[in-house]
Order: sequence, then structure tokens, then C-alpha cells
Amino acid sequence: MSSIFDCHDEAQLLAGMRHARQAIGRGELIVMPTDTVYGVAADAFSPTAVQRLLDAKGRGRNQPPPVLIGSVDTLAALAESVPEPVQRLVDAFWPGGLTIVLPAQPSLVWDLGETLGTVAVRMPQGRVALELLAETGPLAVSSANLTGHDAAISALDAEKMLGDSVAVYLADGLSKDGIASTIVDATSLVRRGADDGDALVRILRDGAVSREQLHEVLGDLLEPEQQEEQPVDAAQEEHQDGDS
Repeated sequence: MSSIFDCHDEAQLLAGMRHARQAIGRGELIVMPTDTVYGVAADAFSPTAVQRLLDAKGRGRNQPPPVLIGSVDTLAALAESVPEPVQRLVDAFWPGGLTIVLPAQPSLVWDLGETLGTVAVRMPQGRVALELLAETGPLAVSSANLTGHDAAISALDAEKMLGDSVAVYLADGLSKDGIASTIVDATSLVRRGADDGDALVRILRDGAVSREQLHEVLGDLLEPEQQEEQPVDAAQEEHQDGDS
């Protein structure tokens, strides 16, 4: 039986955070509020828990979940390297609604699915999310919905779709605007080098951070907007659908 805790009530918040930490430690799933939409979360370093997350959503291993972190410093531990233009994005938009795809740190022992050596990372805003992440460490988090359905903007929405596949629901009212994060692919800045003229940051999904805002930070390093829809390769497609 799932438990739902109202985070507006301080007593329920404390109890909910404790139960959420315990559930994560057991390899179970929780639903948590973020600054974009509600997310369903699992221990990023537990392959069993990550697979449980994918199964709950009806999602394949070719769509690995992003990872939410509670501190900017954690990015360096998860990514192979953090190029200077990526650091500018972090300084401008974290915590906030920008997910950044980078080559993953090769030494990491985890299994998020078929990532092709990449990881999508975001630091969210919000007291509940950041306090939880500070205690659990990085969490694999995808939008709290069944694949193909609208992202949940309340814990009740999430509970209707995910039911008892989730152990703990942390309810914190309605999402502020229900807009998912913008996802950008910055892998070429690492694999080619930021000084390579073909190394550009590509927008994989429009969301909370606009193209105009990204261009203000990146300038010509932001790939020009395509006039016609272009094919998306597997390394990019995996990070587009259904993430918070």
C-alpha cells in the first residue's frame, strides 16, 4: 500500500521525507515534486530500482531516465568532464529547468539503460527536492506518468497512473507551470573539444528554458534552429521523451 504525505504540513513533511529515504534505500520508487513536473524517482546506483522505474512507466531501456542532483559539485563526479560553456549553462540556469546531456564518467558503476555512454543531469529547484537529494544522493528521475500520457502536475495525478508501483508519494500542491525541463546535448563539446567549429550544443527538447535564454549564454555554440525536422540519432532520442 502506497503512502501519500502532504508536504505543506511540517509534521507530514518530516515523516514523508523519512519514509522516502527509507524507500529509496530499499530500492523502491517514490514520487517527488520538482520545479517542473512531478517525478518518479529511484536510486540511480541500483540497477534493480532503475529497472523498476522503467517498468512502472512502461518504458524501455532505450529511454534511460535523467539523473537529478542536489549540488552543482556533483556534476563533475557524474560527467566525464565539464567544458567551460557547460559551466556557463550551470551558472545561469541551475538550480532550474535545464537538463544537460554529457558523456558519463567511465568509472561510474551503474546501469540506467542504453545510454550509449552519456548521462542527462539536472539540478532542480525546490526545498523538498533539494533536501531529499542532499540525503539520498543522485536519483534517477523521470516524469511521474505512464509513457504516452501527460506528465503529472500533482501527486494525485501521479498516483492515479502509477498506483502501488510507487511506495511513497510526496505531495506539494500543483506544479508551478507544468512545463518540463529543456534538454540540451553538449556531448560534442567533450568528444570534439569546445574549440572545434563543429562542436555545438543541440536542443533536444524545448521546455522551461527558452532558446533565446540559451543563446544569450552560449552565442554561436548553440546549434542554429532547424527549419525542417531532422532525424534524431539514438544517442539523442533516448533523452527526449517523458522526463522532468
